[in-house]
Amino acid sequence: MTTNFWQGNLVRLRAIEPEDDEHFFRWNMDSERARHLDFVWPPTSRVSVREWTERQSRLKLEDNVFHWVIENRAGEPVGSISTHNCEPRCGTFSYGVDVAAEHRGNGYAGEAITLVLRYYFCELRYQKCTVCVHADNPSSIRLHEKLGYTLEGTWRRMFFTQGHYVDLHWFGITREEFEGRCSQDKV
Repeated sequence: MTTNFWQGNLVRLRAIEPEDDEHFFRWNMDSERARHLDFVWPPTSRVSVREWTERQSRLKLEDNVFHWVIENRAGEPVGSISTHNCEPRCGTFSYGVDVAAEHRGNGYAGEAITLVLRYYFCELRYQKCTVCVHADNPSSIRLHEKLGYTLEGTWRRMFFTQGHYVDLHWFGITREEFEGRCSQDKV
């Protein structure tokens, strides 16, 4: 029996294809999504999104950084996850994850994160993942707590949006914590 490392019960992670430009263009129109990921960007053209997806489709795992599309079981793109700040010498990395508003609450983000954690911890020898979550994003806070992350600190007033400053929460999980959670999930 053949298994696909990138296939879970709910989602499959795959590389970005040039045809994904329509999804990213639509997702980029959601200002609240942008606010929680980074900040509200000015509108981008379809041409620039198409060029970006074409560039992304040619990229390979380099410096342990990669950007995946999250597909549901029907093969429909529902979001994306990308790694960054990968430090192989220290064994630490971060990621950003996003699921389109109409697909949230289905467990897609949690399973995508679990697939990426399993890859980095069990295949690339990383030992810790740290993520930054905006304090005004309770869904992401709950998700990371549910996945077994520990709140390691808060940077006060580090993000500006909608006319006020927002704190940034830093969550972390070690390989051992992840493996412990995974063994509990199988019980």
